[in-house]
Amino acid sequence: MAKLSDLKSLSDWPKMRKSFESSLQTMLGKLPDTSLDLQVKVVDEIEGPGYIRRQIEYFVDEWARISAWLFVPEDSVDCPAIICCHSRTKMGKDEPAGYEGADPLLAFARHYAELGYVTIAPDCISVGERKFNRLDSFDTSAYYKEKPKLSALGKMVSDYQRCIDALEEVTEVDAARIGTIGHGLGGCNALLLSAVDDRIGAVVASCGFTRFENDSQPDRWLEHDGLSLLPKLKSHIASGKYPIDWEHILALSAPSPTLLITPQNEDLLSSPSSCGIAAEHAQLVYAKLGAGHALENCIHPGDESLPTDQMDLADEWFDRWL
Repeated sequence: MAKLSDLKSLSDWPKMRKSFESSLQTMLGKLPDTSLDLQVKVVDEIEGPGYIRRQIEYFVDEWARISAWLFVPEDSVDCPAIICCHSRTKMGKDEPAGYEGADPLLAFARHYAELGYVTIAPDCISVGERKFNRLDSFDTSAYYKEKPKLSALGKMVSDYQRCIDALEEVTEVDAARIGTIGHGLGGCNALLLSAVDDRIGAVVASCGFTRFENDSQPDRWLEHDGLSLLPKLKSHIASGKYPIDWEHILALSAPSPTLLITPQNEDLLSSPSSCGIAAEHAQLVYAKLGAGHALENCIHPGDESLPTDQMDLADEWFDRWL
């Protein structure tokens, strides 16, 4: 595994970056071509306090159309936009939309619409309206029968890229100001989306990762209650040697502003010591690119939940960078 500390000169970064991109693609699987006619259609529209919530449908690949929530603030013009990635919840896109039963602090799409952002929230593959028949939420066994070469996590990231495409078609959106936020699985997706697509202008990821090398339960990436995120990690888990880790993924986002929200008392999904190592190493690349101030790791004295004061930091981050 290449070390970011080996980056001595900015001129060495393009070659190193290309190597990281190749390793990430091998891990995720080859992401589909982005040239796709989405054929976005509004199927429902409801007025909320200060915004309009639309249910839209669009293609995410040649054969599949999905549904997403699109929140548009009233009287909005040239607005920044935020892609809201849901956590590992059966609610899927209804969680960021703030439906009954959702954690209010994870109702990102509704929250940021109330603050004046256009927001979008789709279901990930295998959950919500995209759950496979006769299978539990997040059971990806049927998915791999259809697409054995693209990991479920790669598919999630690819589908979030289509969110960027969809937002670029929304007349109220300033396409140069698109960010993303997520918690847990959503935080993982937000970071990967930024790593593979430079159209993302700012990221907030809460409880999003533990380095593969430090993960006490790495088999969870292979299968956990039916969800297989990264099956191609199997041989690397067995050997304990990984071609890429989360500091490299963070570095691929550089110089895009990235805020990590890390709980002090959560060792599995987002180990504070592990996240600290990744952020410290990635900071070397951000600094080389003149953006040392654009990567922050905020550790809070809590567990997996997202506290109110950390949401305040997220609000400030988007206000600052978008």
